[in-house]
Amino acid sequence: MALIVLGALFAPWLSHYDPYDQDLLNILSAPSAEHWLGTDDYGRDIFSRIIYGARISLIEVVVSVALSLAMGLPLGIMAALCGKSVDHIIMWIMDVIFAFPGIVLAILLVSVLGAGLINMLLAIAIFSVPVYARLSRNLTLGIKNMEYMEAARALGIGYRRQIIHYILRNTLGPITVQATLTGGSVILAAASLSFLGMGVQPPMPEWGTMMSDGRNFLGISLGISLWPGLAIVLSVLGFNILGDGLRDLLDTRL
Repeated sequence: MALIVLGALFAPWLSHYDPYDQDLLNILSAPSAEHWLGTDDYGRDIFSRIIYGARISLIEVVVSVALSLAMGLPLGIMAALCGKSVDHIIMWIMDVIFAFPGIVLAILLVSVLGAGLINMLLAIAIFSVPVYARLSRNLTLGIKNMEYMEAARALGIGYRRQIIHYILRNTLGPITVQATLTGGSVILAAASLSFLGMGVQPPMPEWGTMMSDGRNFLGISLGISLWPGLAIVLSVLGFNILGDGLRDLLDTRL
């Protein structure tokens, strides 16, 4: 995970080629000293495109998770604090969204909104909202009955201050763990949508798009699809390991 982040941050210094530069005299070349992972069907350096693709993947994770949190966290807290009627309505909406498989809902939303990076990120964020809404609701229900919350209410502390100083502060750990675990799902969903032509469009060096471009050349140059596929696997695995590590670190019961 650290290597992917560092690669994304220092891509201009690690790569000797522009990810968009074409060399039609050097297409589908094998790995060499000049092109460590070979070139694609337009002669573009695969290593450079994977490194720059890590930037796009990290942007996808940050934006999608931020949007999901911005929508799901307030809804969950509202459901826990605003009474049974509001709770039932919000959770019913979340259950309806959660009833659809995430990737199916994302495909449906992108079909309506149109292909592209922004619409794809919005679609991925929407199917992740119920996860954060449910988690924040359950955490808030447990926190609001704690003694320090009863003391805060007895002292006349307002809801806004209770939410900021007590609820958000005590839900930060579990929310952070969930956000990290969601990162792997975001990368996988984004790559799937881009592979289907519904996400990031060529010639942007997105891993799913690169795999889609290489599927017609599997018998000639396997690396066009293999290397970005391996980057996706390692990224998803890295986010899951990081999430498990954070959970073990932040959960005092373990």
